[in-house]
Amino acid sequence: MKNITIVNEKDEVVGAVTEKELYEKKYPHRIVHVLLFNSKGEIMLQMRSQTKSYAPAHWVTSAGGRVDEGETYEEAAYREMREEIGLTTELKKLYQDYYERKGSGLKIFMTIFSAQYQGEQLALQESEVERVEFFGVEEIKKMIRNGEKITDELRFIFEKHF
Repeated sequence: MKNITIVNEKDEVVGAVTEKELYEKKYPHRIVHVLLFNSKGEIMLQMRSQTKSYAPAHWVTSAGGRVDEGETYEEAAYREMREEIGLTTELKKLYQDYYERKGSGLKIFMTIFSAQYQGEQLALQESEVERVEFFGVEEIKKMIRNGEKITDELRFIFEKHF
């Protein structure tokens, strides 16, 4: 497993650590999220696998994850999209945010990308993704209001940007 990029309070790379170290010492780090939009403007969400340690069986963005050592945000977004849903398509940077995960003490710099989904065949990574579905923005907001199982990151993105 690759080491994970850690950063300072200005989002400048200061090193890389193992996943275990990252969570034990709560280093600030980088993550990416990808939102795939279909022709109706709906967003593809993935249901995380039930075997995941963080937020099992929760809805999350189309693809996402941590930035590995030596990667840029953009490179990590392309890698995560390819690994999790088997898709390679052009990404556009949407937002860059600072986020603190509730109750964990983790400080996260998050970059969100978007892409247009054209109906390409997907290859879901079984260890990560249970299934994917498209939802309208208002439908996702309603899911959040109703307390459905949604990751903190997805909730943060929607509360801030949608």
